[in-house]
Amino acid sequence: MSEVAKRLRDRRLNVWNEARSIIEKGAEENRELTSEEQGTWQRMMEELDSIDGKLEGVLAAEKRSADTDAAFSAIGRRPSDKAGHPANSGGRDVNAEFRAFAKGEAGRTFTVAPEGPVNYRTLTTGGQGSTTNASGIVPTDFYDQLIAHLIEVSGVMQAGPTVLNTAGGEALQIPKTTAHSAQSGLTATQGAALPTADPAFTLATLNAYKYGILIQTARELIDDSGVDLLGYLAMQAGRAIGNRFGSDLVSGTGSTMPTGFMNGITAGVTGTTTGKGGAPQYADLVDLEYSIIAPYRQSRSCYWIAADKTIGGFRKIVDNNGRPVWEPSAVLGSPDLLLGKPLVADPFMPALVTGGTPVAFGDFSQYFVRLVGGVRFERSDDYQFGSDLVAFRAIIRGDGTLVDTTGCLKCYKAPTT
Repeated sequence: MSEVAKRLRDRRLNVWNEARSIIEKGAEENRELTSEEQGTWQRMMEELDSIDGKLEGVLAAEKRSADTDAAFSAIGRRPSDKAGHPANSGGRDVNAEFRAFAKGEAGRTFTVAPEGPVNYRTLTTGGQGSTTNASGIVPTDFYDQLIAHLIEVSGVMQAGPTVLNTAGGEALQIPKTTAHSAQSGLTATQGAALPTADPAFTLATLNAYKYGILIQTARELIDDSGVDLLGYLAMQAGRAIGNRFGSDLVSGTGSTMPTGFMNGITAGVTGTTTGKGGAPQYADLVDLEYSIIAPYRQSRSCYWIAADKTIGGFRKIVDNNGRPVWEPSAVLGSPDLLLGKPLVADPFMPALVTGGTPVAFGDFSQYFVRLVGGVRFERSDDYQFGSDLVAFRAIIRGDGTLVDTTGCLKCYKAPTT
């Protein structure tokens, strides 16, 4: 971690401690914040947001620098096969192949698929010098870049769902738990029959819905060998596909689209405090947390998820001792905490309104996301021939469904007034 990132982190913690003292003072004196305190609080929240933006930029720059250094170091460090390609690359130079494809020298279709087992819950970056993962050992390939950008805009993909990658797009059926076994009975006599308590299952079908985007690129961008064409197209396609796919993973109906997790959960608590525009209070959050049983609540994929505006309100909520329930993360790149559990923002979560369901909590590993094969890229020189633009079409297929409807995920139901 660079000194700049460390200073930003320290400043972030200092600002939060100052802001927390304002909230705690008001709570101790059992009063609302004065207009002066409210103004100071608002300025501090804006500074926190500004620091978060700067931190994100610094970490992204450090990651790019680390990836570039690793790529150049790998030329002299990584073993090669007889053809001179890096080991484990399958004899492929993906960057060279992609640029040749972009120039029209290698056909009109380019497919990039992941190599080896896929576990997107480990797609994190610890920053420069981090030893928490292997992100700096080998250059990031196109597929991983696209998935990383898809995760950026989807809170569901950040919350640790189970990701299945299949070669084909045929319908995939998986067991779906609708009820667990009841507790065993007591047998007091020898030879008595044991009670039966079977769990209840049904079958969930994961299909392969198509998501795509058309990207038009200037010819100069392709011809300039100094441009990171792979990274640019991965970012554009990943964010565009992620916006639609991420929306469906939250609220999709399951008809010609994925089944969003919000369509498979029940309310863990219904708010009773009126006049707050539907915003949850401290007691509501505690009740929602403990409406989830311990095995799900203790999962590594147990997250809070809400839209950004809703999360902004969490910063003002205090517990019965006047302590804020929202905590900034002390680890760069990790989610902030709400009541000690990680909190991610998803722009596609329902808005904070009376009668709405703006907050969800639970074990997101029980939500299955299917991705089919790789990413298919196709190019056309003719689509915008008169403007000297090259058109690229990126296509990915996927689906999603909640496989455990016994209560692994629940939501907060806002009061109607």
